[in-house]
Amino acid sequence: MRKNAWLIFGILGLLVVAVAAYFWATGSVDSLFSYRSPLKDTPPAAGVNLGNPATQRVVYVLIDGLRYDTSLDVTTMPVLNKLRQQGAYARMTSQAPSFSEPGYSVLFTGAWPYLSDGPALNLDYDEIPTWTQDNVFSSLNRAGLKTGVSAYNWFEKLIPQQDVDVSYYTEGDDRKADEEVMSAALPMLDDTRNQFVFVHLDQVDYAGHHEGGPKDARWNEAAARTDAMLGQILEKLDLSRDTIIVTSDHGHIDAGGHGGQDAVALVEPFVIAGAGIKTGDFGDVNMVDVAPTITTLLGAALPATTQGRALTELLTLPAGTEAMLKDATINQQNQLVKIVAAAIGQSYDVTQISSPTVQGFQALLLQIWDGKITQERIWFFLIAITALAASVFGLSRIRWEKLRWMLIAAVIYVILFNIYYVLILGGTYSFSSVLSVTGMIVNLSLGTAVCLLVSWLLLMGVMKGISKATHETLAVNAQSTLQFIYVVLFLLSIPVWVSVALNGFMVTWRLPDFASHFAALVSLIQILFAALIGLLLTGIGALLSRSSMKAK
Repeated sequence: MRKNAWLIFGILGLLVVAVAAYFWATGSVDSLFSYRSPLKDTPPAAGVNLGNPATQRVVYVLIDGLRYDTSLDVTTMPVLNKLRQQGAYARMTSQAPSFSEPGYSVLFTGAWPYLSDGPALNLDYDEIPTWTQDNVFSSLNRAGLKTGVSAYNWFEKLIPQQDVDVSYYTEGDDRKADEEVMSAALPMLDDTRNQFVFVHLDQVDYAGHHEGGPKDARWNEAAARTDAMLGQILEKLDLSRDTIIVTSDHGHIDAGGHGGQDAVALVEPFVIAGAGIKTGDFGDVNMVDVAPTITTLLGAALPATTQGRALTELLTLPAGTEAMLKDATINQQNQLVKIVAAAIGQSYDVTQISSPTVQGFQALLLQIWDGKITQERIWFFLIAITALAASVFGLSRIRWEKLRWMLIAAVIYVILFNIYYVLILGGTYSFSSVLSVTGMIVNLSLGTAVCLLVSWLLLMGVMKGISKATHETLAVNAQSTLQFIYVVLFLLSIPVWVSVALNGFMVTWRLPDFASHFAALVSLIQILFAALIGLLLTGIGALLSRSSMKAK
């Protein structure tokens, strides 16, 4: 009777675990989709214009998804590489998440994803919020400069449209869409009254998602066509008076895809040439440096939320602009640190600033930010340790002779699943491998089912041998199957509790550590299906146990 009670409670426990895993996984993703910056309702106030521009106009070409290594391929992209030698170039680095919408937001606000108030993940058109933080377009509009945009229609939602003078937006993201973008952009370039023109070319990213990724020949073909379009844009410019900037917003993993913390997705080309630009290799720059560099070139105010710096080492600025930039930078950074600290309820000592530079202020801002996170993590760490300790105590009630084989079988499950995930699915442990939510769930559920069944059958074979010595029908005992499932769930819960310790249960005022957050999400999906499959296997075990008893 006691064994039957344990079985009943064990089955109910699996149902509870399945339901909890479902709501936890969906809630975690939903909270990431709905993330908003702590500065959403308290954006820093705009500063003063910097004075005389260093160029007649700036043309910014964003080649969506272009990998850094592809940009260096002279055969594929000769125009870009010739431009690189005519001007300044660097390797640009970004931060996770490496999705497009957060990348766009960083490029134009100069703030990292946790402050920019751009989406953390790519949202559908109708759900995309307009930037609440100061940005390149708003800064230029305040300075009385005319701006033009020819781009994918996500920018129609992100950019405050009152700050754009002439625009074209396409619903497509392939080769044909780029041709339409170019047809609209070239007339904008003919009108020199447009002092900032943004051109967004998307077919390289399309090749990354839909045509096999960077290792497919169609990727280089798309990059070559985009390079030719860059040549068309350059024909409209006089680089003795005009300035052109070329970057991407993220890279792609080899299989195609981006969004996570993969190193290849977080490095991009940065090329700038023309009026006000020195020549040479300038090493490494940050994505947040693009926005303040653009506004500085045009003599407008620094975007008020920028965490980057104007790249003065590669700029030739008018004396008045250069003089104002130093004071403007200190004022902007000081205000930003003050507002961020207030928004997250932290105090700070201004004397903690190591130097009155962007690097000094940002080091202090990070110290304030991390201080708040550390306070939270203490409590989440205690919760995670308590949960794991309770799980260990529960499993310790299983006789060691059985438990050790269950642990071995559970480890075999984990190994088999990861072999399936990496070698068969070709997945990486990041959001970059998620081409569709439905596809991810189907693939993970299938892998969980097959790998769990194999490891269970192996365990049952071992248990059958033990049963001969112990005179127990363990091989067909539903209780043993149930215990094994709980051992598997325990191992799968470890990444979940690690994520809880680092990130909390849901995304709230801060973005998570994306590596641990993704690992926890994959584990939660496995836990959901392992619990459901465990119910089925337990039922099979009970039927087999009954059959065995009748046979005796």
